[in-house]
Amino acid sequence: MSQIAYFDLVSHWRLDAPVPRVWRAITETEHWPRWWPGVVNVKRLRNGDEIGVGRVQQIHFRTGLGYRLHLELEVTEVKREERLRARAGGTLAGEGIWLMEQAPADAGGHTDVTFVWRVTLPPGILRWLAPVLGPLFRWNHKRVMRAGRLGLESYLARAG
Repeated sequence: MSQIAYFDLVSHWRLDAPVPRVWRAITETEHWPRWWPGVVNVKRLRNGDEIGVGRVQQIHFRTGLGYRLHLELEVTEVKREERLRARAGGTLAGEGIWLMEQAPADAGGHTDVTFVWRVTLPPGILRWLAPVLGPLFRWNHKRVMRAGRLGLESYLARAG
């Protein structure tokens, strides 16, 4: 019987920019290599509908553990400037959701971003070693997401 290793990974970002600018940066994935260290390249495979549902892209990440992630992401839900959900296949399989919320002006006017990622490891040695390697996978995810947050902060400041 094959063991399935699920990882629920959650990241929170507070960005000093309004939701429309953050939304644009996150949904324009072709530009991620400009600001997200570790994103090697992004290639659009299929356009989605008028709001982006059905769009499919390949994204290649370089990780802090010396391996690369090759993901194919398909947008499955869009609620403009609030929620973006995608299904992933490739090195990891699962689902990710970006949630965005604008803070009131009297609270600083920042954008709070939450990214929730539920993935499974592919069958084989990584899945088998998941109970032991889980902390390392979580550390790597935090490192990749921290680099993304810092890169996006800098990108938004330059574009502001």
